Amino acid sequence: MTAPDVYLDTTNSRDVVLQVRARGRQILRNPLANRGTAFTLQERERLDLSGLLPSRVTTIEEQLRRTYGQYKRSPSPLAKFIYLSQLRDRNEVLFYRLLSENIEEMLPIIYTPTIGEAIERFSHEYTSSRGLYLSIDRPDLIEQSLAIYVPDPDEIDLVVVTDSEGILGIGDQGIGGIQIANGKLSVYTAAAGIHPRRAIPIVLDVGTDNLGLLNSDVYLGERHARVRGEAYDAFIESFVVAITRQFPNAMLHWEDFGAGNAHRILQRYADSICTFNDDIQGTAAVVLAAVLAAVRLTGVPLRQHRVVVFGAGTAGVGIADIIRQAMAHDGLPADEAYGRFYAFNSRGLIVEDGEGIRDYQQPYARSRAEVDGWDVADPHRVSLAEVVRQVKPTILIGTSAQPGAFNAEVVDAMAQGCDRPIIMPLSNPTSRSEANPADLLEWTDGRALIATGSPYGTMRHAEVYHTIAQANNALIFPGLGMGVSVVRAKRVSDEMIYAAAAALAGLVNEYRPGASLLPSMNDLRLVSATVAMAVAKAAENQGLARTPMANPINDIYQRMWKPEYPRLEVLSAED
Repeated sequence: MTAPDVYLDTTNSRDVVLQVRARGRQILRNPLANRGTAFTLQERERLDLSGLLPSRVTTIEEQLRRTYGQYKRSPSPLAKFIYLSQLRDRNEVLFYRLLSENIEEMLPIIYTPTIGEAIERFSHEYTSSRGLYLSIDRPDLIEQSLAIYVPDPDEIDLVVVTDSEGILGIGDQGIGGIQIANGKLSVYTAAAGIHPRRAIPIVLDVGTDNLGLLNSDVYLGERHARVRGEAYDAFIESFVVAITRQFPNAMLHWEDFGAGNAHRILQRYADSICTFNDDIQGTAAVVLAAVLAAVRLTGVPLRQHRVVVFGAGTAGVGIADIIRQAMAHDGLPADEAYGRFYAFNSRGLIVEDGEGIRDYQQPYARSRAEVDGWDVADPHRVSLAEVVRQVKPTILIGTSAQPGAFNAEVVDAMAQGCDRPIIMPLSNPTSRSEANPADLLEWTDGRALIATGSPYGTMRHAEVYHTIAQANNALIFPGLGMGVSVVRAKRVSDEMIYAAAAALAGLVNEYRPGASLLPSMNDLRLVSATVAMAVAKAAENQGLARTPMANPINDIYQRMWKPEYPRLEVLSAED
């Protein structure tokens, strides 16, 4: 190896040694080697850093106090995001230490919702490259680009990739989607200890249909409409073949693909490679965990609940699928489980002869004969309020991005049909949420069991303080990725996803009045380790583990990287 710094055996993240061959300014420009004012006087002399840093040697704790103060003085969420990005590009260990110790405060900055603005402003605020950019106009360069980015295939556990078509609630953002891949990887590392050099963020630049970007002088992506059809599928296939050939032990994480492609791509590759879609499976798992906790409180078995999914897109159908599978675990025959769900698209309740039904929505379509027997204004466009009055659901899930859809009429009708209505307005950001939790508590006299997509904190109703659960995917995907990497799983199975959700639900003590249905974001390291354990064990039980665990607790703990300055081994030019 001739690289200036090389991590040795990053699979044992508790004992990482950094070999350094570089000298002087080259070290200060390397975010993994640079530790700024924390270099000791002896290290400065040996690495030709004398005079390049202020005289005083500081501890990482002192650096943390300084950087946290600089972060707090940043005037806006986007400014805070830019500050953290620059810190990561300067000193990666210090960035992750700062993030890990302030995870609940900083997660909305490096992830949702601020990441949305950073994606929109990517070409305007661009300062440096972090990640891999693969263009559909140059598919022949895929393998070469991967080899340049990571010469050693054994160093990669995780690849996060997006084509940027379905970014959060803001849609097609072209090449700016690289920021969502970077944001996900930051959470993987801060929450689960995935070593930052064992993961790759990738954006597939297939063009954009965003006219604002195409007409912008500063846009950095390919300037043509989004490529679709056979050419798109061929590009995806070339990418998957290259990834699986070059990084055979890595999990391929699909992120923010459009509704027309997300399910199709996942279904195409799920049985042949180790792959995972966070929008479909991660969202579903964290929502299922909240549902399981809420169901325990109701005392009604899951198989007896009736579920309305308002917004049956990529996330909504993924949620329906995993709850349906959980109902089967609870003893409900598979052919009866679909009958427990009422799903909505943009045209209203999905009915078998309706328009615009996607393939993955079809299993949840209600029969025409059933709907014709209801007392509704228009049986070809049944509203949410009409369905709630008719079927008396016990679980109401919102993934529609339609603010206020869960209004007083809908919630009152639901509350009349069950004692503890489970209501989850999951759309992000808060401006797109189907309801405000304060209203849900008011309309149900505090009886509602609530989880939301955005953070709302604690709310008081009557004499009870209700901690509103945030159904944040960060409670699931970091631990899932760690569990997969520890055993080098061949695939990500439905049983592994269910195990992750059940493990998360098991961490909840929901019996205190007003208690959250999900763990706190401050407990992400504990949560991720617990989820990782469950996922790894499920993989072993199914025969999907290439490297079975010898000592599960120790195996997980040793793989969870801590952001501490590693031991330095200074090499000469001849070494």
